[in-house]
Parts: sequence; structure tokens; C-alpha cells
Amino acid sequence: MNINEFGKMIDGETPTDKMPLLFVGHGNPMYAISENKYKKAWEEMGKNLPHPKAILCISAHWLTNGTSIAMTDKPKTIHDFGGLPKELFDVQYPAPGAPDYAKMAASSIQSIKVHEDFEWGLDHGAWSVLKNMYPQANVPIFQMSIDYQKSPQYHFNLAKELAGLRSKGVLIISSGNVVHNLGMIQWDANSQPYDWAIEFDNLVKKSIEENHPVPLIEYQKLGKIASMAHPTNDHYLPLMYTLGLRDAKDNFQFFNDSLDMGSMSMRSVLFS
Repeated sequence: MNINEFGKMIDGETPTDKMPLLFVGHGNPMYAISENKYKKAWEEMGKNLPHPKAILCISAHWLTNGTSIAMTDKPKTIHDFGGLPKELFDVQYPAPGAPDYAKMAASSIQSIKVHEDFEWGLDHGAWSVLKNMYPQANVPIFQMSIDYQKSPQYHFNLAKELAGLRSKGVLIISSGNVVHNLGMIQWDANSQPYDWAIEFDNLVKKSIEENHPVPLIEYQKLGKIASMAHPTNDHYLPLMYTLGLRDAKDNFQFFNDSLDMGSMSMRSVLFS
């Protein structure tokens, strides 16, 4: 069955209550296995959310030309980092794939050609959070890539085509960071966040509270605080998917809303 044929089955799926929507700041990969407040919040989130039929994760760590959706049955655990302890490289997260839901997602996107991918697994933007939310690895997971050549507006618009998945039992999680400047990280445990990091983080908070996404879509117009908060926008673009998927009736709740290591915001938000 090809993607278009599979799309005809969507209307036959039993509707569910609309699933929540998450943007998660994943931060330092070590947070996945060390005892810290962020990990604890992920654990609590997994306990309190409705149990999903599948999870779609849009991570800062799968960047492509064009848009790909992973169709793998058994996604591998990808250790896409270096210079970290062996115990982190030893982590395996053997959650099953979700090829049926991946096809459903692909068929819901009509504005562009979606590429089926049978090689990608779960990068650390996905598994570092999900292994704590769902430690039994019993929820099927698939990822969608980010076309890194495209603008924030493009990704905001593309997200809207995925909205129907929320009523099919799919929990959509975007994983990045509201502020992400690795070059300015401070390793001192007593370090204070930079003024520009505080300002940008507060701007994101205010825009979400007011449901006014335009300043965030056009964030580059903010000048220096934007370029300092995101020298590259790989960790910013996942936020566009959460904002694009937001329903006007959704309630919202911030969590892990703190700045870390001076130049990284862990601010996360739940829409439900």
C-alpha cells in the first residue's frame, strides 16, 4: 500500500480525544541519565499524559534537504554526540517504530513531497526525553525530519497539515531549545544567564501566553538577541511545529522553565 492509498484509511480510524502537544527543551544529553530536575519533570509528564497510540517526534537533530518521515519497524538508538561518558553511549531505547502512523502522517501532508526513510532511528533529541517519559519503551515512535533549507514560516505552515494526527491518538513532541548557543556555555555551576538569553526566553514566553506567534516566526527581525540566542536555528525550528499545531482552544502550561549553563533555555510547554 502506498502513501496515497493509506491516506484513504485515515477517515476510518476511530477518533480519540485530542492528544496534547509538547515542545521540550532537551539540553545536555547527560540529562537523560543523571539525576536532575529536568529528567524528573519528563518522568512526571509521562505519568500524567494520556497514553498515546504512537508518538511523532520532530527533533533538532534530524536535519535534511526536503522532508523525510521514518518508516522503520525497529528504530535504532542513535548516539549523535561526542566527548561524553561511555555510559551515555551504552544507552539503548528499544521502542518499536510506528510505520502505519508514519504513513498516516505522510499522507496528511499535501503541500510537498514527503520522502519515506527506512534508515533513521531515534536521535538523542528524541530518546533522551522519551526514555524518561516512557521508560518501558512500549509506545511506538517515529520521527519526521526538518528541512533545514526552509524558513520558520515554512515549518509553521507545514505543521498545520499534521493537526489531524492529534485526534488519532498521536502525541506530537518537538524537541529543541528556546535558547541554544553552545559557544557561550558556562560550565561553572554558579554561572548566571546572559541578559540576551533572559530577554529572548521572556519574549518566547510572552508570545506563547498571548498566542501571538508572529514575533517568533519572524524572530530574525529581533537582531542581536536573536543571533545570540540562535547562532544556528536547528534547535529553534522544532518550536515552529508546536506553534503551528497549537489549537486556539488549547490550554498551556510551561515546565522546566529555567535557563541552564548561561546560554541555554530548557523552557518547555504543554498544550492540551
